[in-house]
Amino acid sequence: MLDEREQCLSREERDVVQADLLHKLCRHVYDHVDTYRKKFDEFDIDPASINTVGDIASLPFTVKDDLRAAYPYKMFAAPMDDIVRVHSSSGTTGQVSVVGYTQRDLDMWSRLVARALDAAGATAADIMQISYGYGLFTGGLGLHYGTEHLGATAIPVSGGNTQRQIQILRDFGVTGIAATPSYAVLIAETAQKLGVDLRELPIRFGIFGAEPWSNALRAQIEEAFGLEAFDIYGLSEILGPGVGFECHEHDGLHINEDHFLIEILDTETLAPVADGTYGEVVFTTLTKEGIPLLRYRTRDISRIVAGDCACGRTTRRLERITGRSDDMLIIRGVNVYPSQIEQVLLDVAQVAPHYQIVLSKKGALDDVEVRVELDPQVDFDEIRSLERITNIVKDALASALAISVRVKLVESGTITRSEGKAQRLVDLRNAEEEGEKR
Repeated sequence: MLDEREQCLSREERDVVQADLLHKLCRHVYDHVDTYRKKFDEFDIDPASINTVGDIASLPFTVKDDLRAAYPYKMFAAPMDDIVRVHSSSGTTGQVSVVGYTQRDLDMWSRLVARALDAAGATAADIMQISYGYGLFTGGLGLHYGTEHLGATAIPVSGGNTQRQIQILRDFGVTGIAATPSYAVLIAETAQKLGVDLRELPIRFGIFGAEPWSNALRAQIEEAFGLEAFDIYGLSEILGPGVGFECHEHDGLHINEDHFLIEILDTETLAPVADGTYGEVVFTTLTKEGIPLLRYRTRDISRIVAGDCACGRTTRRLERITGRSDDMLIIRGVNVYPSQIEQVLLDVAQVAPHYQIVLSKKGALDDVEVRVELDPQVDFDEIRSLERITNIVKDALASALAISVRVKLVESGTITRSEGKAQRLVDLRNAEEEGEKR
């Protein structure tokens, strides 16, 4: 186990380490980041008064808008002379968030990703195909440098050109792959069309993340590739991939608590919740130099897994992300996450793992339609089969979600495939409202 001492501290030892780092962090951001100095002064907080892990509850939150307002570099706590790399969020919901890394930040990041690879059983003898996108997105370079830190061989394929991905998997002796789960599905689907049986290749493990994915999708990927699939967790604002990772027990994501302090808070009151209770995930970066963040609200929804992990690591474990609070749909008063719909669809044998949730207006009410592809083996022109499968999907969704939604079956290949994060939600409501105004 890499960094065994850091990953296996007792809770008492870890609290002492985190309290010391938190105390130093508060002093540092107060002195070097105007945004935090103003927040501390507004709430009359003396940085010197933060001495225990429990004191974090008195600190202000950091939200996405703070980073947008500080665009591009005003949240940095290190001078630009010390910043050796810049990444950013995708910016799909507005102004991008810019994050900077010192050399020590990059070294730490590489080490934490190497921990994730080590937990998946990777060694220096492995050959890693990195099919995450490279560039401002943190996935590709994060896995790349973690692979090299471990001493394994990195193949920087990036995303896209799926037939070439399969050629490299087949010809280069690849033993591990890193990609988004949705892109892994596309690779497997393309390989099947080309007559390539991925299960005959030496690949034995995969590191998948950057989007919520269900255990049913995990099973499908494992079956298609003949590998063991591991989740990896991170956000660009916090670090990138490597904030948390799965071990062979697959019983939650081990959080690297020597570098991050995690809280789970009630989504309405923002009060702490007990372990095992779902809430919003909030992180404080304890050791980052470039852009340290206090109590960053991720909007991710999850809970802490109770009990000890059989792997021996003592770090807190986060259940796989169920969704985001800003992705949550309220359908006739019921809270629904896209990942819940995915879980249901993947349990229906007659449909493929490609779907979209289309939101529109029906009068004054929101209307929801789930579009899902038929399994290629099903005859799309057989009307009775379509009706039967539609009813199976509708009944399964109604049972799981406690509401009914419209279901539309579409032909195989109809829904656009993704080489990065899948676009599961299509919101037509604003466009329809604009059309009505005209």
